[in-house]
Amino acid sequence: MQAIILCGGLSTRLGNFTENVPKILLEIGDCTVLDYQLRLLREAGVDEVVLASGHLHDVLYSAVGESSQGIRIHYAREETRLGTGGATKNAMRYVSSSPFYVLNGDILMKDFPLANLSRNFRSEMDGLLLGVFTDNISSYGEIVSDEGGRVIAFQEKQATKRSGYANGAIYLLSESIKRYFPNRDVFSIERDVFPHVPNLYVLNTKIDWIDIGEPERLEYARRHFG
Repeated sequence: MQAIILCGGLSTRLGNFTENVPKILLEIGDCTVLDYQLRLLREAGVDEVVLASGHLHDVLYSAVGESSQGIRIHYAREETRLGTGGATKNAMRYVSSSPFYVLNGDILMKDFPLANLSRNFRSEMDGLLLGVFTDNISSYGEIVSDEGGRVIAFQEKQATKRSGYANGAIYLLSESIKRYFPNRDVFSIERDVFPHVPNLYVLNTKIDWIDIGEPERLEYARRHFG
């Protein structure tokens, strides 16, 4: 099984933390974010990962090489910023399995086997997204679904503080998702693809999850995930 990790962003919100180190190589306890993610993927049966790299690619390649934790590593380097959709499209040239995982390179979580997504994936699905319950959805994009789990709407960040299911930025996608990609190189998978996919579903969870894209979240992760 294969996976794509989106890790080519500039990570400007993290300031000096990522001036010389890609966000995915930041240390959380005695390992890196990438180490965490590869362990999750390996436990889910993934044996090949494509790193959709960009910013500080050479640093990433030098640190990781072509294999880690028994997983074969490929690199889909973007020379210009492609967005999450464009980076996924660029990395899919290395992907031959279906379905395959896609995850953002700044996500950590506990006590949730990624294989749960595989067990809930059905052949008619174009994709299955991870939804994560939060008491304050205003900091995240919200996934709205019907009783059967089919996604019916994506809500942007809102000022109102209330609970909801955030986009966990971990996806299990069928190769059929490509038919909904726009005919351009630069686009967002969240804004330009997912809202147009009819057979898109979400698996809603209540798990310990965090993205480390901001300094305070990174420090929280180092205290609670390290």
